[in-house]
Amino acid sequence: MTNKEIVKLFSNIAAAYAIKDEYKYKFQIIAYQKAADAVEHSSTELKNLYEQGKLEKIPGIGPTIKDRLIELFKTGKVIHYEKILSEISPAVFPLLDVPSFGPKKAYKLVTHFKLINPKTVIEDVKKLATDGRISGLEGFGDKSQSDILQAINEYGTGTTKTGRMTLPYAFSLAQEVLGYLKKNKDVLKTEPLGSLRRMMSTVGDVDIAVTSTNPGKVIDYFVSFPAKERVIEKGPTTASLLIGGGKHIDLLVLPPQQFGSLLQHFTGSKNHNVALRELALKKKMSLSERGIKLLNTKNEKMITFDTEEKFYKYLGLDWIPPEIRENLGEIERSQKHNLPKLIELKDIKGDLHIHSDYKLDSSHDYGINTMQEMIDKAKTLNYEYIGFSEHNPSITNHTKDQIYSILAGRNDKIEQIKSSNKSIRVINLLEVDILASGELAIDSKCLDLIDAAIVSIHSSFNTSHDKMTDRILKGLSNPKAKILAHPTGRLLNSRTGYEVDWDRLFDFCKKNNKILEINSWPERLDLPDTLVKQAEEQEIKFVINTDSHDVSQMDNMFYGVSVARRGWCNKKSVINTYPYQQIFKALTE
Repeated sequence: MTNKEIVKLFSNIAAAYAIKDEYKYKFQIIAYQKAADAVEHSSTELKNLYEQGKLEKIPGIGPTIKDRLIELFKTGKVIHYEKILSEISPAVFPLLDVPSFGPKKAYKLVTHFKLINPKTVIEDVKKLATDGRISGLEGFGDKSQSDILQAINEYGTGTTKTGRMTLPYAFSLAQEVLGYLKKNKDVLKTEPLGSLRRMMSTVGDVDIAVTSTNPGKVIDYFVSFPAKERVIEKGPTTASLLIGGGKHIDLLVLPPQQFGSLLQHFTGSKNHNVALRELALKKKMSLSERGIKLLNTKNEKMITFDTEEKFYKYLGLDWIPPEIRENLGEIERSQKHNLPKLIELKDIKGDLHIHSDYKLDSSHDYGINTMQEMIDKAKTLNYEYIGFSEHNPSITNHTKDQIYSILAGRNDKIEQIKSSNKSIRVINLLEVDILASGELAIDSKCLDLIDAAIVSIHSSFNTSHDKMTDRILKGLSNPKAKILAHPTGRLLNSRTGYEVDWDRLFDFCKKNNKILEINSWPERLDLPDTLVKQAEEQEIKFVINTDSHDVSQMDNMFYGVSVARRGWCNKKSVINTYPYQQIFKALTE
């Protein structure tokens, strides 16, 4: 069973519990929602972790769910799950893929109209809405019927908010909307919310908060956003827009005095907020987006907070950076006032994974800018150094002597660049393929021409878990191999990446001073944040690179830094925060 199938299974179990009794089974619902989120963002297939006896490596998988997974992988089914799901018509679950359908709404429609076929249920509900048969059902009405019909039509054309955007795409979209909102005089402050503010690698939709004393005027202005396709919903303090590509933008407006609690409530992950509420209850407090209420007192007035810092301080906590609000120990660290000082973009002193237009007759793609143009860009970023790391020449189209000749010519070019640039130091690197055998694509004579190699996997992805690990470790064992690029090989929303024994890899890197890349390329963001945190805990070093093939892509460093922050990295863990002499020593020793 794949991770994607397990996510769907866990989501269905949570929905089934919600239908049975939302209050009675609230802890089970939270547990399975949390587990579904954890599996969805796992960079490793659970089946492989099961085979290695490492299911506990996935945060959010508790002992009970772990035992259920073991049963699933052993027998192909879970008796407990079959019992729960047998009590709910299978026609309910496909409806949950349609935006605006919650478990109870789907269940009510399925049971009232006696819908039994999961393969046709969406079309069945569409026909019911078209025929006007839903509006008379208690709790629905004409508007609800119209909304259902529209949601199903959009779902059928792919115009839904179920597809997740990569972080850079969502961030850029949010910046456009925020820029528009800030032009309105009634908007006092505005911030993104949810997974976007936590800088997750993928984002479901864009949620934005505004503080204002005139919410109605802000809402009117928001729904006039020029790029909208239509207004989905408009209320006194909330509104939702559909824009190009089927993306949703949701807005929430609250008074200035409640902005801090609003930001906290709608930023923290579900797990973080649940843990925070449990802490508050122990202190006889109740939390909401509007503030904090003291329990067991005669004074029921809401205590409001205009900043998050004040909100957290009232709970006895230091402010917790949004990127680490995942209930992975940040609340306990905050109580003890020893949260990590996370790396910042301003700490970065250079970029080591850059592809210029220098032609190496590689089988991979070239950059489109000259070395000098990329150096000029580095100056605008206030870098101290830059590392050119074009792909190695194609080994199928050249002899070893030809490859050596090509790289020697590149060396001459780099020496010319070095002599003409005094403000930016140039490091002579090369991105070298690790072949299926584990050997590097170029020999030691060619490797001696460069300062260090960035090694990577670009072929034979469907290698078994153990063989892929052996392959990577063999490639990294070469003395010139210092950095492992885009370590999982994933491409967000299109490729899950290959399987690796991360414990073995981390142990090897620590013992041999090898460096793991956090690749800022928008579709990669690789190493994933969960693995960054595991490696960070073992004091392994990282480098954050952009893998740029164009000068404009060098600005993507911001996203790599965000991944590092989500992995709890401080600047000491990242070698390209070091000054030139120190990083050059780390790469060449």
